[in-house]
Amino acid sequence: MSADRPTLPPVRLLSEAELARDALSAPLMSRAVRLARWAERGVPVGAGGEILHDALAAATEHLGLTADEDGPACTAEAWQLAVDTGLVEIEETPEADGTTAGDGAGPADDAAVGTATPGEELALLTSGSPQDVLDIWLSGMETVLADAAAPDLADLADQLAEGGELDLDALDWNPEEEAELLDGILGNLYLLTALAEGPDQSVPLPALAASMIVPDDMDEPTDDVLEEVSEAMMRLDDQFRVLEPIGLVAYRPVDEALIEELDEEGETVRAAEPLTDEDVSRYGLVRLTPLGVYAVRARLLDAGADAPAVGDLTGKGADVLLDALPDYPEAHAQAESEQWLAARTPLDAARELLGAARGDDEGAPRRRLAAQQTLSLVAPDAEAALREVLDDRQLGGLARVWLAERGLPGIPEPSQDMIFWLTVDTIAAQLASADEGAEAELRDLVQGLTEQHSGFFDAAWRVDHPATADVLEAMGRLHPDKKAAKEARKAAFKARSRQSN
Repeated sequence: MSADRPTLPPVRLLSEAELARDALSAPLMSRAVRLARWAERGVPVGAGGEILHDALAAATEHLGLTADEDGPACTAEAWQLAVDTGLVEIEETPEADGTTAGDGAGPADDAAVGTATPGEELALLTSGSPQDVLDIWLSGMETVLADAAAPDLADLADQLAEGGELDLDALDWNPEEEAELLDGILGNLYLLTALAEGPDQSVPLPALAASMIVPDDMDEPTDDVLEEVSEAMMRLDDQFRVLEPIGLVAYRPVDEALIEELDEEGETVRAAEPLTDEDVSRYGLVRLTPLGVYAVRARLLDAGADAPAVGDLTGKGADVLLDALPDYPEAHAQAESEQWLAARTPLDAARELLGAARGDDEGAPRRRLAAQQTLSLVAPDAEAALREVLDDRQLGGLARVWLAERGLPGIPEPSQDMIFWLTVDTIAAQLASADEGAEAELRDLVQGLTEQHSGFFDAAWRVDHPATADVLEAMGRLHPDKKAAKEARKAAFKARSRQSN
């Protein structure tokens, strides 16, 4: 993979049918659909397709939002989404000059320049495929994203009223920076979702803002940085309130009382400090919905990122599967393996996995470990494939483990050479896959091996495995006993000398 094409952890997606249902049930989309159907008799609109004053009142009543203070605004947003997504289409009225202004929430009806009726896209919501529904929703989502990154309309109105010219610098708003920040935030949310141990894990808003602003090498954020985090957090609060109705995020907004406190006291959010449970509940919580994961992944793919989803490898060969699985989170690796196995008979799957697990290259130990983990999910019907490799130096050990775990009879005792080869191979795979948190586990494994076999190092350096010397050097680093660690280093030297001859 090239350095300019980042690879992200895999995500689990709902089926297209489930995602389409979520899209149609998102509040903003649902209202847009209802208004598009309501427009069957024709709705007068202004120059930009905006709904006019009397029609807006009728549409608000149709949606049951008349008792809501923000009802007309919500209705206007839903109508605009219907226009932007093609759920309604506009037929212009040539004779209308659109010069008369209204005095209500929208232009007066005599400012009409066209008529809106249901568009072709509306029919696709019922007669089309789930993908058709998702395509319509995605186009609407892009419109909402653009709205979320736009400046405050009240500030724009004030500027135009005062001078008649638009000064973006005075608004402290840069369109490219705003879009880039929002893209980065959604990307971080996507990454956190992919790495989360369970579903529905929300992220505190200060931590999310800090992830985009506080430099990685900054131990203690300065006051200026913290002030920037606070400003970003308030901007994100506004943006997530815009994004939630389209179904992209699930958002618990910042406590209004907290905003007033910060404004009055001139304080900044201490984003670098641990938040108490009470803080978390007040500072806002956000997560991508399953629909949001789908949408952000689609945008990442369009941008050229490698953003895999669980199930992508079902039609690929075992070699591709085994190369990918070691980098997957455990739950996703198992789900990917289960889907891959479900597309094959147990016997065919086992033979393909075993064939792909062979090799003396640097990545082979990881492939064999992934093969062993995947084979653990295979039904006993695959027994014949495992027995076929009992005499194979590279596969005989894991085959015996598989047969023994199922209590199957007639398993030949492995030779000492096979036992030591499998031990070196297993440690090599774990060393290649281990992160910092796994070091203690590896240390315990190394210590346990040497305690069970008093002459372990004397025998281990003779193992004909490409990774023998590297494994013994690692054991010398990890072993807590100084004497054993020294023996491991000596054995590593012998192994390297043997390999060079």
